[in-house]
Amino acid sequence: MTEQTSRPEAPHRIVVVGGGPAAHRFAEAMHTRGLDGWQLTVLAEEAHLPYDRVALSKALTDKDVDLTLGHASMWEHPALTLQTGERAVSIDTEAKTVSTAAGSTYAYDHLVVATGSDAARLPIPGAEHTHVYRTLEDVWAINQAIADLTVKLGRQVNAVTIGGGLLGLESAAGTEQLGANPIVINGSQWLMSTQLDQGAGQALGRLIEAKGFTFHAGVYPAEVVTDDGGQVTGVLMADGRTVAADLVVAAIGVRPRDELFRAADAEAQQFSLGPRGGVVINDYCATEVDGIWAIGEVANFEGMCLGLVAPANTMAEIVADRLHGGAATFPGFDTATKLKLSGVDVASFGDAFARTEHSLEIVYADPARGVYQKIVTTDDAKTLLGGIFVGDATPYTALRPMLGRELSAEPGAYLSAAGGGEAPDTELPDDATLCSCNNVSAGSIRDAVNGCGTCDGNAPVRELGELKGCTRAGTQCGSCVPMLKKLLETELTKSGVEVSKALCEHIELSRQELFETIRVLELSSFEEIMARYGTGAGCDICKPTIANILASQNSAYVLGAGRGTLQDTNDRALANMQKDGTYSVVPRIAGGEITPKKLGVIAAVAEKYNLYTKITGGQRIDMFGARLEELPEIWKELVDAGFESGQAYGKSLRTVKSCVGSTWCRFGVQDSVAMAIALELRYRGLRSPHKLKMGVSGCARECAEARGKDVGVIATADGWNLYVGGNGGATPAHAELLAKDLDDETLIKYIDRYFMYYIRTADRLQRTARWQEELDGGIRHVEDVVVNDSLGIAADLEAAMAKHVDTYQDEWADTLKDPERLRRFRSFVNAPDQKDDSITFVPDERGQMRPATAQEKARVLIGSSIPVRSSNASEG
Repeated sequence: MTEQTSRPEAPHRIVVVGGGPAAHRFAEAMHTRGLDGWQLTVLAEEAHLPYDRVALSKALTDKDVDLTLGHASMWEHPALTLQTGERAVSIDTEAKTVSTAAGSTYAYDHLVVATGSDAARLPIPGAEHTHVYRTLEDVWAINQAIADLTVKLGRQVNAVTIGGGLLGLESAAGTEQLGANPIVINGSQWLMSTQLDQGAGQALGRLIEAKGFTFHAGVYPAEVVTDDGGQVTGVLMADGRTVAADLVVAAIGVRPRDELFRAADAEAQQFSLGPRGGVVINDYCATEVDGIWAIGEVANFEGMCLGLVAPANTMAEIVADRLHGGAATFPGFDTATKLKLSGVDVASFGDAFARTEHSLEIVYADPARGVYQKIVTTDDAKTLLGGIFVGDATPYTALRPMLGRELSAEPGAYLSAAGGGEAPDTELPDDATLCSCNNVSAGSIRDAVNGCGTCDGNAPVRELGELKGCTRAGTQCGSCVPMLKKLLETELTKSGVEVSKALCEHIELSRQELFETIRVLELSSFEEIMARYGTGAGCDICKPTIANILASQNSAYVLGAGRGTLQDTNDRALANMQKDGTYSVVPRIAGGEITPKKLGVIAAVAEKYNLYTKITGGQRIDMFGARLEELPEIWKELVDAGFESGQAYGKSLRTVKSCVGSTWCRFGVQDSVAMAIALELRYRGLRSPHKLKMGVSGCARECAEARGKDVGVIATADGWNLYVGGNGGATPAHAELLAKDLDDETLIKYIDRYFMYYIRTADRLQRTARWQEELDGGIRHVEDVVVNDSLGIAADLEAAMAKHVDTYQDEWADTLKDPERLRRFRSFVNAPDQKDDSITFVPDERGQMRPATAQEKARVLIGSSIPVRSSNASEG
């Protein structure tokens, strides 16, 4: 094979065949390193932008999930061209061209083949009636088939998955989430036999049977049986049994898509192909033909082709490095795997089967609990060679980066299920790979934390989300996130940045601990709390936090009983202060629905007080420019007209955005407006660690943008899909699917639990996305608590929300009833009737009032004819 390291002096053409994760990673790697002198064209057979196949199980249960890799804006670069729906059919190595099924020809100087693999097909009669599990179209077809069969048969669908490996179990779990009866047929004696030994496989079998799966092991299917109309009715087994089936998914493995090399090799014998497929590459991913590279599942390295994201990413980076003059080499395959199956913890890495000569196996097994843990070491019990964890994979994240290194304690100490206490702390060497998906070392993480990495401006990183964005660690499979968080906290501590859970210097408890303490002991005042758990007089951190916690647990008047002095500026004024010192007024408009009469009231108030008006992104009308002393006057008119506080100033529910739903829209399948109003009226005034936003869409077209909200609800023909943990802001996050096809009662029950669990356990000023991300287990932990009641607190959470609903009071209506409360709305305490003349307004070119500039104020003072707003709200 020819060494390929020189970077071209003139613009050269790179053609990438394939549009999967490996192709995307290569394009991204070239884009990151710089595309000067290059023109890169990607030929993607599928019609989509490159998407994350690792997360394909999400698309099985949610057809609307966006799995697009990276930022779509990357493809706008003038040197990057993505051709979707373009299938390459042949390579001419002499002419250096690629031809496609559409009749196009692309010339190249370098060809990178990333065609991936195809799902293996069953070599049995009736195989044409099965589904496979490989592309978005594949999983969408399974989703639709289960939905159609459920309606047609009028009962639960029997969904058989043939294959008990990693992909087969994820497929079966997806069919179960779609409401089918999951049945797994596995030719081996135990599940995941490629990754797990017999003890681990049997433990896994107990776990999935406990989840309601039916498992047939040790026998192969002989035929997929259908009726006269071609409808699947069962699977005939080799031992003569028939397993009832309405739908069959074959997940028996993959085969490298190396047909381009086989066709090109037919006469010239240019390429070496592996005995089980794939084109042979050297240690820098070059084939035997100069200028042609192979990466991902189509590449055969040392006799192996693997369908794992980590080696594919590494190969892509190596080729990009070589094309830019580097000397990177491929270190070999990282075969570590972790099963993504809710409630079933499985992980395997390294020499899991102890094939190394004289290796030791340290095992803990509890078959009754479905727990199996094994660590494989060298014969001196010091160097880690591999491991298997089923039922409790807690040690996996700490041990995996230590593969091939000496352990800091005796191996048995890491078997957490054995009840030996906490696993010993492990100091990862700088060259240890912490995130194998993106090949990020512990040293790179330390560099980022200490301000000498690749982040913008090399500023020190202090937050987990920022660290992930900077290094890409933890952004794909996510299994390294717990270790990533631990390393971040360790490095901050070393740098003298105290990683403390203390709320502030005055209270040593974390917000979660403080919340539970106040709740259990029924504390009701700041003074009482500080006397028992604090020191000093408090600060601008603990005061509003305690006020927020008290408001979360008690719906009494938010400024009453001395709590007014604890609040920040906005809460004290029950309005948002703007940069010019005035305040905004935002009445609640539940679900965005409003009568013409109420619209008229808002218009009249805005005109009377010369307020700037703006329709917000949450479907409300914001009125800007009110002075402090005017707020009660404005709110009296609004309250008298039936409005109440929109809580735009509080760390609380802001809005529930909705589309017009089935009432008006011809696409609507549920009444999204009615649901949005019901949700907003239920959760109005709910105080929380950060602001909350919700959205309700009446169909899958998602006009209310519900998946960008903390809680998003999307209608289906069968009920409501519930999404949680979406946020905007500096680090936007899409909400993740929590539950599907819910009726109204169940939907509200789950939202009650979700909000209350968040309110009780989140950190101060932590949005739901970051809270959910940092929970051990992420969305699956949330599902276990909210849907499955794994902590046994569901009734308590629901009762807490019911108390909030029953005791809610409108803050502005309460304020207007009490003259003493109105005293706080004065610009000058010693002259309560005096108006604040320091703020001047002028009309802009659109006729809206805005704060005057310094020059405009000066012209006002010398008698200019510019119309201004006076300090007396009743005057023009």
